[in-house]
Amino acid sequence: MTIIYLIRHGETMWNREKRLQGHLDIGLNDNGRRQADLLALHMAQKNLAAIISSDLSRAMDTALPIAKHHELDLQLDPQLRERHYGVMQGLSHEEIEKLHPENHQAWKNRDVSFQPKDGESLLQFDGRVVQAARRWAEEFKQHEIALVAHGGVLDCLHRAATQKPLEQARDFEILNASLSTLKYQNGQFSLIQWGDVSHLNDLQLSKSLDEVDGSPR
Repeated sequence: MTIIYLIRHGETMWNREKRLQGHLDIGLNDNGRRQADLLALHMAQKNLAAIISSDLSRAMDTALPIAKHHELDLQLDPQLRERHYGVMQGLSHEEIEKLHPENHQAWKNRDVSFQPKDGESLLQFDGRVVQAARRWAEEFKQHEIALVAHGGVLDCLHRAATQKPLEQARDFEILNASLSTLKYQNGQFSLIQWGDVSHLNDLQLSKSLDEVDGSPR
């Protein structure tokens, strides 16, 4: 059995602007860096054997304080990057709807086969994310590991753990700097706990933002 602590990166300005980041390398804002520090303190007593991050800076900069507390080298995996949204990357929700209405409709409807120009489909994205998480879980059997990634990555792994279909509308939150816990055993993921942000409660800052729609909590 492997215990996986699944973490979404801290806040960026593009999260606040509801702008699609995808593979674009957008860094944390001041709030996001504070969130990362508080998360690292919260994780300090975990018995981590490894910490693995997407190679995009918003994930790396969330993971580094945790790695420092545990005196572990941060391992990077580009397969844990956010979905590549192609021509929609860098645009706000309103801009996508205006400039690429068909893409916007397919994205909002969770059309699993829809592949934006220069991007990847939800099926392709889900395949690489679940395969990457399974590979790390197999490598560190009988241990606890942390995976630091992106909202879309967490969406895929929540669905893998709950057998929720990709095309079903999301009914769970994915908040900045949230901590979730999965179990991996006999080739299967299962959900232990989802979306803890209690470590952020003392922040006298803006509330944590949900993935994609940017709604605060």
